[in-house]
Parts: sequence; C-alpha cells; structure tokens
Amino acid sequence: MADTLRHRGPDDAGVWVDSDAGVALGHRRLSILDLSPAGHQPMHSSCKRYVLTFNGEIYNHQQLRTELEREERWGRHNWRGHSDTETLLAAFALWSVEATLKRCVGMFAIALWDRQTRTLTLARDRFGEKPLYYGFAQGCGFAQGCGSARGSGGSVVAGEVEGVRGTGPVLFGSELKALMAHPEWQGTMATDALEGYLRFGCVGGETSIFQGIAKLPPGGLLKVSPADVLAGELPRSVAWWSAEQAVHEAMQTGRIEDPEAAVSAVEQALGQSVRRQMLSDVPLGAFLSGGIDSSLIVSLMQQQADRPVRTFSVGFDDARYDESTHAAAVAAHLGTDHLTLEATPDMALDLVPRLPELFDEPFADSSQLPTALVSRLTRKHVTVALSGDAGDELFGGYNRHLWVPRIWHKLKRLPLPARRALAVSLESIPSHRYDQLMRLGGWVLPAKLRLRTFGEKLHKLAAVLSSPSEQALFAGVAAMNRHPAALLVGQGQGRALDALFPALQQFNSMEWMLLMDTLHYLVDDVLVKVDRASMASSLEVRVPFLDPDVFHTAWRIPAHIRLRYGQGKWVLRQLLYRNLPRELVERPKMGFAVPLDAWLRGPLRPWAEDLLSSASLKDLPLLDTRQAQSLWQAHLKGHGHHAQQLWTVLQLLAWQRRWKPGLP
Repeated sequence: MADTLRHRGPDDAGVWVDSDAGVALGHRRLSILDLSPAGHQPMHSSCKRYVLTFNGEIYNHQQLRTELEREERWGRHNWRGHSDTETLLAAFALWSVEATLKRCVGMFAIALWDRQTRTLTLARDRFGEKPLYYGFAQGCGFAQGCGSARGSGGSVVAGEVEGVRGTGPVLFGSELKALMAHPEWQGTMATDALEGYLRFGCVGGETSIFQGIAKLPPGGLLKVSPADVLAGELPRSVAWWSAEQAVHEAMQTGRIEDPEAAVSAVEQALGQSVRRQMLSDVPLGAFLSGGIDSSLIVSLMQQQADRPVRTFSVGFDDARYDESTHAAAVAAHLGTDHLTLEATPDMALDLVPRLPELFDEPFADSSQLPTALVSRLTRKHVTVALSGDAGDELFGGYNRHLWVPRIWHKLKRLPLPARRALAVSLESIPSHRYDQLMRLGGWVLPAKLRLRTFGEKLHKLAAVLSSPSEQALFAGVAAMNRHPAALLVGQGQGRALDALFPALQQFNSMEWMLLMDTLHYLVDDVLVKVDRASMASSLEVRVPFLDPDVFHTAWRIPAHIRLRYGQGKWVLRQLLYRNLPRELVERPKMGFAVPLDAWLRGPLRPWAEDLLSSASLKDLPLLDTRQAQSLWQAHLKGHGHHAQQLWTVLQLLAWQRRWKPGLP
C-alpha cells in the first residue's frame, strides 16, 4: 500500500505490524526536517505506548518542544532527534491527542495507534491541506450510511486494521491508490457523487468516488476501537477544530475597523506565518505567478532571507494565458533567483494521460496542468515551495465576491419573466462574437474590465439570471456546469442551486461567500490540486495563508474592508504596495489557467475523441452519450465556451478507463 505512494515519500520507507492486535502501519518519507534515521517512521513514543505514521509538517514544533520541557510532568526525557514527528509523539503522551492538535500550527494527516487501549486515531489538519481517506475494504460500514455525506507532505500515511467477514479490514491512506492496492479491495463507484462532480469539477466534501470510502473532513478526528471494527460499522468523525466556529470567535474578538490597522495586522500575522514555514533542512523556494498572493508571499520571504529566494513560474505561448513576463518583472524588482518553464501543448499532451493516476478521483480543474508542470520544474531545484493559495478565499479575490451582491441587488428588482427575457437576449449572440467585440473595443475600457473570456462570462450571467435567491446565484456562478444532471441518464432536474450550500443567517452576503469558498472550493478543489500535482513530483508545498493566526486576523477584518472601493483583496494590495510599484500590482486577474479550448481543438483532440467514442462511452452507461457528444460538436464548431464542461466529462471517462471501478 505504501509503495504505491513512493512519489509522496521517495527518501525512506517503513512498516510496523502488530499481528496480535491486527494492525499495520505503513509510511513513505520525504525528508524535510531531521534528515537522519531519527526521523524514520512509523515512530514509537519513548514510553512505547504510541506508534505514529504522520504526513505533513508542524511549523511550530520547536515552540511545542519548549512548552513540553517546561512541564513538571516532563521528567528526564532525552530527545532522539529534532523531527516534528518525535515532538508530536511526546505531546500526545503528555497532553492527549486533541489538546496537542489544538496547539499545532501545520498541515498533517495522522494515524496513531494506542497500544494500551488498542485504539486507532485518525486526524487531519484544520483546512484539509493533507488528504486522508478511510473505510472498509469491501465498502459501506459507516454510522452515517453507505457512501457518506457531502462535506483533502512530506510523507504518506497508509495502513489497515483487521475487520470482519463481509466488510474486510479498515483501510486508510493519503491517496485512494493505497487503499486500492489491498488484496481485499472492492471498489464500487459512488454514483450519487457524479452530479456534484460534474457541477464543480471535483468530488466534494466527505464523499469519495467509491462507495463506503470517506475523506476525513478538515479539522476532523476519528477514533476506531476493536469493537467498531468487529461490528463492521465505523463511528462518525468529530471536529477538533471548526472553521465556522473559528470565524465566529474572530468576529467577536474585536473587529479591526481601521483600514490601515487591518493592513498592519495582516502584515504581522502573515509575516510570522512565512517565517515559520521557511523552516526546512532542505532547499526551499516559492511559486511566483506575478499575482497579488504569490507576489506578497515572495516579498515577505525575501525580507526575511539572507540570499535571493528561489522562485518559479510557468508560461504559455498563448498571450491570453501567459503571466510569465509579469512574474519575471516582479521577481526582478524583489531580487529573487527566478526560473520560468515555457510550457508547450506537447508538454500538456504528455501530462494529460497521467492525470487519472495523479488524482485517483475524477478531477477537472484545468489549472491542474500548469500546477503539475511548475511543480516538476521546481522540484529539480528545491524540495519545499511556498505558494499564495487561499488569499482569494480569505480576502475576497474572486470576481464573484464583488459581482454577485451587485448583480443580485439589481436582479431582485426585476420580475422573473423580465430576467428570463434578458437571458434569452444575451444568449442570442454567440459567445465568440462577444469576444470579438472585446478584442476590438476593449482598449477603451479600464484594465480591470478587459475580460479575456468576455463571451463566456456573459453567457454564464445569462444562465443565472433566473436564480431565485442570492445563494442560488452564487452557486450558479461558482459552478463549472450549472445543469450537470443533463449529462446523466435518468437524473431529472438534479439538485436545486439554493440547496447546494447552507444559508447561514448570521453572515452578510460577502462574508457568507468567503466562508463557503473556504469550506468548499478551497478544500475540495484548490488544496486537492496543489497537493496531488506537487506530490506527484515529490515536492512539498506550504500555504502561509492557511495559518490559524492569519485566518483569525482575516476574519477580524470586516468584509467591506477586505473588498473595498470595488476591489477584491484590498488589504493585500495595500500591503504589497509597500514592496512593489502599483503598476506591477494593478492588472486584470488572470488566474492559473491554460488555453484549454484551443488545446482541445488541436493537440488534445485525438485523446478527447478517443474518450468520447461510442465504445468508450458504453463503459460508463450513467453518462448521457448524446449530450456528451453534442457538447463536443458545439465546441469544435466554436459555438459557445464548453471547454470546462467537456473537461469534467473527459476526466471522468479517463478516470473510469484507468481505474475500472465496479458499477452498482
């Protein structure tokens, strides 16, 4: 099981088995802290009670060691090395698991065996930076029902606990391929996950693509006893940390109403996070796209470094998607040691067939391609990289954070029939015609209004004009495919848009959107993409924005300051102005995108048409063949922007072909 995940930990391997207890732990190590054998895992506590396999990094583990040494109960303990794994075990023994996790600042997936109580504890970090799957080898066996419910380092966690006939052993691991390697594995596709996947391009929440296999939620903890395993039913996980509760606590701590004070507070919290995350015994660098978030992280790194920081970016030969020139300009101003990978369609063509192997589950955020490519480049030079992910979710960086309240304020005044008529008018002009208008006349508009995919966005607006609520409008704008059920046989209308996210009355609309993007899009899409794409190249990526102090500080700042003067991430912009000239900061948001539409019509066309062939579609009878092929023909003719919807279908078909799951 562990050897299937060698890419996550190429430096060392370990297995520990207790045959009498019926438990086995496996580990693959990417050595980051304490490169000596003293960091080998699975690791035993000095008292021999606990055995741990741990994936990730604890950035404040030196501080935790100091706190442990001050405890009266500490006694005469001698450290064997300086790994954070040893720190965790000592803390678990002295403080308990939950008390230790609450003190930890880091990213992690943990499997801890208690030899005294014969109990397995699984735990995951606050935001879900590191993944952890678990379940019975033969499916089902959850207190919440078969298939679970909607709800992601260095090394790798893998293992099993013996079960009973009919369910098999309890398996757990950092990726699904570890579970699939077990001889008793019986993987049946969770067909009820398909609608959500086709809508958002990822398998979200606690659900996995396999029946009876769950993801431990962010901030989740699960204790499995021998009685649970023998009964063939696992308990519900509990939350040792809750993002929603942390938001409430931050908002009640004392709001930072002064804009300049907000900027200074973020500078202090984020600077401390960057300083913590630069701790490494191996070479370290950073991703640099030239956008606000990555530029800010790199600028804070460079302030604290005694030599030029290594930075890395990826460029494309399509100017609409190429940020490499801008990234190089930012790097030159900050004085970093910068490298750019010039990505070509051929590189993408080589990578695309490997995506099902990288992601294990269907995953259709096309920025997975540049993320994987820049990770491959980066790993040739460093072992750890910092990224600017999560800045958008915490500080309001997506266009929808500004547009949805504005649009809804106007829409709700219009009767529904009038909105529908407006939608018909907008859709009557092909999206590529709108793009032509933007290319011809966009030069007269302010830079922030020059949209690369103007037609696609107008058609997307037309599609959500009939939204019955602001929550439904947000869900429609956030979706890759607003009507995913249409791609499935016998699914009817599918779930209503306003039922996709909880309506939390205690938040205003901006706050609600930021929280929903943090709980769902960040966890289910962004962090999955970054973890799998980077670990495929044995690269550890750290996310300074996902520090509990940064999170707390962000939510002390009112949303109207985070999004101010019609600008997203206003606070981060002001902070970045202290290190970069405005002309390098103020430019249209591009995102980490690829020319997917052109690639699908060009170098990726044979691959796509092979997957969309009648023979291939027959292997997945739940997919509506006519709808899928109709989308493809419309895309080839340039009738609308269908690349994202097609990508979800193609990745599902590619995943099915690679893993051949059982069908219910």
